[in-house]
Amino acid sequence: MFSLDKKEKTSRKKSKSRLAKLENYEQNYAKALEFYRKGLWLSAAKIFEEIYPLSIGTPRADTILFLFANSYYKNKDYSLASFHFKDYARRYPGTEKAIEASFLSAKSIYYLSPPYYLDQTETYMAQDELKMFIRSYPQNPYMDECNAMMDDIRAKLAQKEFENAKLYYNRNLYKATQIAMRNFIREYSESVYIPEALTMLVKNNYNYAKKSVEQKQLERYYASLDAYNQLQSQFPESKYLTEAAKYASLVQKQIDKITSNK
Repeated sequence: MFSLDKKEKTSRKKSKSRLAKLENYEQNYAKALEFYRKGLWLSAAKIFEEIYPLSIGTPRADTILFLFANSYYKNKDYSLASFHFKDYARRYPGTEKAIEASFLSAKSIYYLSPPYYLDQTETYMAQDELKMFIRSYPQNPYMDECNAMMDDIRAKLAQKEFENAKLYYNRNLYKATQIAMRNFIREYSESVYIPEALTMLVKNNYNYAKKSVEQKQLERYYASLDAYNQLQSQFPESKYLTEAAKYASLVQKQIDKITSNK
């Protein structure tokens, strides 16, 4: 009786297995698309993940990977979404969706940014990713949204740094407050907290001078007056100006007293 040798049997089994996989692939692709259209993001993602390896090398591969990443994005699983969008942009840089994938990768990290009072590692990562995206695609169609996210990130980082500086102020750590507030004012000159920061600097430097040795007092009184003058010049309508002016008056009296005795 005729019988197949072992190699031929193995070859036929592999052929049948490949055929079955291809048949399942088409069925599963259709099922994944159906789940995706219905907004069943996790169900869609699970199937896209299974069939993507079978699609590699075919015209459908990039579509599947994009939909896979976007399923996680739609489900607000931003960490996985960012990872897979970035993978898409790396694998398929010349496709129609490459710019969108790069943008959504950065935007996903932006969504991971926590409130200002928590550790801001993800916020700095989002800032770096957005900068990289803008450099890579300067003519991208998402520029307005990128700028809005960058503004929001800077506002959050400004609030974080301002609150850190206030900790020194509230503990009467005069030198640390002076350094932290000045760094904040220099780094975040457009922040809404600048008038308050300058007012705190006026008060801080006044108290710092009062408690300083005689040789340092005049320098620190002048530092207080400089902060007041900056506040008055840049924010003439500030609600903090009245309070700062009271301290500036006290400062001027101390300066007059010191200089008259010399």
